[in-house]
Amino acid sequence: MRLTARALCAAARAAWRESFPLDGRDVARWFPGHMAKGLKKMQSSLKLVDCIIEVHDARIPLSGRNPLFQETLGLKPHLLVLNKMDLADLKEQQKIIQHLEGEGLKNVIFTNCVKDENIKQIVPMVTELVGSSYRYHRGENLEYCIMVIGVPNVGKSSLINSLRRQHLRKGKATRVGGEPGITRAVMSRIQVCERPLMFLLDTPGVLAPRIQSVETGLKLALCGTVLDHLVGEETLADYLLYTLNRRQLLGYVQHYGLGEACDDIASVLKRVAVKLRKTQKVTSTSSSPTTLRPPETSCGPSAAGCWAP
Repeated sequence: MRLTARALCAAARAAWRESFPLDGRDVARWFPGHMAKGLKKMQSSLKLVDCIIEVHDARIPLSGRNPLFQETLGLKPHLLVLNKMDLADLKEQQKIIQHLEGEGLKNVIFTNCVKDENIKQIVPMVTELVGSSYRYHRGENLEYCIMVIGVPNVGKSSLINSLRRQHLRKGKATRVGGEPGITRAVMSRIQVCERPLMFLLDTPGVLAPRIQSVETGLKLALCGTVLDHLVGEETLADYLLYTLNRRQLLGYVQHYGLGEACDDIASVLKRVAVKLRKTQKVTSTSSSPTTLRPPETSCGPSAAGCWAP
């Protein structure tokens, strides 16, 4: 297998810079108006909040968290929920926790909202955090108000629905989806527990206006925090292939019947398309025979579950 890691990374960086506004141009695509409004609304709602639950993707636990949250919302008790643990490689879970503790994040929970894994740990931990802190402007109010924050598509709404299933035996209170931007405004309070009486505020996903690290941006895009077409599907697939090969995660070779590992994304995508029968006939105007090629929206392999800084 011949890996041109440096060339692949350079190509990915170049494509990323063309797709995303590191210099301020077209910033509305990256940081749309509802994000700015949502952040202001979150700040204005802080006086009603006892604790903040930040939800992030367990596949990229050390990168992609919005620094604006710490700057503007960091005065309240804070719980970091690393969701989608079922998609992540948790062999290094203890190292991840130790690294986060070194950054001052001492309250971390890994969850899977699809199967409600570890969800029951959240209410007791929040209760303890609030009980050991001063409740500014909240007086003797016995109910708890928790704000749920995070970048797009990490499972904030899914977490709220999971808490309601566990503690109230009730169904969905917020809409969820597999792409960013489902929640576009700070919602009214949603009850998630009876004892103690606890309400959560769902909020829109908010990214930092600028991502200085190209690689961090690509990781965010691979985890679905922005729409694929804003970066380019082939660029994302190229970076994913580079990451899999670099980490020697070669399961994709057997999964798609490729025969051997490869660092040519065009070749890999064509072979995957044939394997998945995602090809379409193209008739040439010349006398050459009909050929098969992947459709313009053909799908590449899904994001790997490996943690990275």
